[in-house]
Amino acid sequence: MFSYLLFLLILLPFIALSGWASARVHSTFAAYDRVPVRSMMTGSDAAKLLMRNRDVRDIAVNRVRGTLTDHYNPPKKVVNLSESVYGSPSVAAVAVAGHEVGHVMQKKKHYVPYLIRNALVPITNIGSRLALPVILIGLILDLTLSMVEIPVGQYLVYVGIGLYGLSTLFMLATLPVEFNASRRARKMLVEDGIVGEEELPGVKKVLSAAALTYVASLLISLVYFLRFALIFASLVRRNK
Repeated sequence: MFSYLLFLLILLPFIALSGWASARVHSTFAAYDRVPVRSMMTGSDAAKLLMRNRDVRDIAVNRVRGTLTDHYNPPKKVVNLSESVYGSPSVAAVAVAGHEVGHVMQKKKHYVPYLIRNALVPITNIGSRLALPVILIGLILDLTLSMVEIPVGQYLVYVGIGLYGLSTLFMLATLPVEFNASRRARKMLVEDGIVGEEELPGVKKVLSAAALTYVASLLISLVYFLRFALIFASLVRRNK
């Protein structure tokens, strides 16, 4: 009981950080969405120009519903820009569009961390959905079937922790990819005249706020993984 309370005390500040980071993303985007770029290029215009100037001809730019739902879909060869980005000629919009094109360029240039993260996607999609249920089922079985010779519950706990570990590894691999995409975006936007040097600080603030959400999510995932690792160690000691 004490260890669980300690776990919650450690976790709560990171949950608060995650909430603050999410709120900061929206407030920063809203602030710079009211600041037009001098080039008057919209998010979709910026994405198309950045790719055209870098000889990327096979990637479409589509509009998708929602706010900050922007993402690059490599299998479908499309950069999806949210309604708040696609048609907006703002500092915030071109910053987000540039970030997504940054991912396009990572794939084109075979950026190693990007390739590693993409290779982990199929495995971590399964792991993130199954890890917690498997761990919980394992713990329940371990308590109810403690007299069975084969520790079925413990094996399920081990599998669950392994799956969750893959999910945490994916989030860890995501950080350098996101930071690199933002660096590429800042450089490309200035090189192509979409933003001026005086507008660059606003672009940096928008992208930095978004990056913080990834940091917060990773910290929460690491705390949970540490908790599960301690459970694993406890089970191993009990078996000995």
